[in-house]
Amino acid sequence: MTTITHDPRAKGLFAIVGFLVCVELASGILQGYYTPIFSDIADHLGIADADVNWFEAAQLIVSALVVPPLARMGDLVGHKKVLLLSTAVTALGSWVMAFAPSFATFLVGSALQGAYVVWLPLEVAIIYRRTAGSPRQNHLTRRSAAILVGALELAVIIGALTSGALVEATSMTVLLALPAIAVTLCFVVIWFGIEDMEGTATGGIDLGGLVLITSSIGLVMGGLIAIRLDGPGSPLPWALIVLGLVVLYVFGRYELAQEEPLVDVRLLQTAGQWPVQLTAFLFGMSVLGAQIPLSTFARTDPDVAGYGLGASAGFVSTLIGVYVIFLAIGAFTLPLTSRVLGPRGALVMSSLLVALGYALWLPFHHETWQALINMAVAGLGSGALVAALPATAAAAAPPERTGFATGMTNATKTIGGAIASAIFAIALSATGSIDDPTEGHAPLSGYLTVWTVCAVAALCAALALLMLPKNVAEEPALPLVQ
Repeated sequence: MTTITHDPRAKGLFAIVGFLVCVELASGILQGYYTPIFSDIADHLGIADADVNWFEAAQLIVSALVVPPLARMGDLVGHKKVLLLSTAVTALGSWVMAFAPSFATFLVGSALQGAYVVWLPLEVAIIYRRTAGSPRQNHLTRRSAAILVGALELAVIIGALTSGALVEATSMTVLLALPAIAVTLCFVVIWFGIEDMEGTATGGIDLGGLVLITSSIGLVMGGLIAIRLDGPGSPLPWALIVLGLVVLYVFGRYELAQEEPLVDVRLLQTAGQWPVQLTAFLFGMSVLGAQIPLSTFARTDPDVAGYGLGASAGFVSTLIGVYVIFLAIGAFTLPLTSRVLGPRGALVMSSLLVALGYALWLPFHHETWQALINMAVAGLGSGALVAALPATAAAAAPPERTGFATGMTNATKTIGGAIASAIFAIALSATGSIDDPTEGHAPLSGYLTVWTVCAVAALCAALALLMLPKNVAEEPALPLVQ
């Protein structure tokens, strides 16, 4: 009987993955805990439910901005150090949210909490570095990533159920303090449980590139938020977006001239990277952008709007739970599907499942059982993609750029979700603006647009992945125990 611990390069990997699982449990709690109680948070802060959208927007902006510099810092100074830094910032944001006396303070806390988005890419980079020299490095990384994502998705369910059960039993301050405690404990786990390995990259932080990419993302995201607030007829949002794209072009030209760029544009242009990063962008449209529309569709009363499931909040929780459970199944079965189909084939199949899941919504959206099946199919593919994309990016990058490559999958996914969120807000607007979403019900055509965009984006991702070199991350997929 042979285990991975017979490989001296992989010795101790079980313990490291175990500690990193604790980190992903905290990440899952953050991602699932707040959604069921956002209306209660709005009451606690004395704001309208619609203003809760600002919290999501703030986190998306920060998440998109922090990944490139933090990923670069991980390659320079060591991934553990940056994981500790991002955890400390996330903990600070979580505590600010717990004791926030006002909307503005809570908004700041929510923005700071967005630093958690870099956790999984850094963890994958740590595992990839830890198994360097092993002939099964890519296989071990994929398997470890699947375990981490499985733990993450299970924790999302735990977080959602916990907050929903406790919201009536305790004060809002105590309720919001629980995720802050979890993240603080996570910091301790990382400090004592993960070995510190020095960075392998040389040079320093590309400050010029950091300013340009921050300006570009900030302008584009600002334009998207302006569209959500002012509607597509306002010229200001489009001016901001165009200016952001111009700055992005300048940024790309600037980075190509740098010896140690913040964003390695040449690496992103390689055959092993651009299909993965493009897939992450397209995948973000559904996994980050479509969840709120799905929830509102389920809650819509068909007797009033002529469509919808007329579901209770309890069923919406069940719908989310089914989706997340199948996300976990997709992540846990990734090693099996990679063994059967090969790493590239598993990625393509996962994207096709996401496309099928959302395409099923187009004809089948009248019954609750149809919604459950649709989300189960999409969840299987989504879970596998969440686990596979960072590992595939790491396998196609040089050792000194693994943190960057894995971090960019999260950055592009977040940007894709932000863009989709703005598109969906426009599509679902009954009055041309979402200033007052209670003025009327969104047209059914808006929801059909949401599902079509998600399905087409996932199909395009599958086509892009066919361009991925077959030998990227390809190796014999040996079982854990023989």
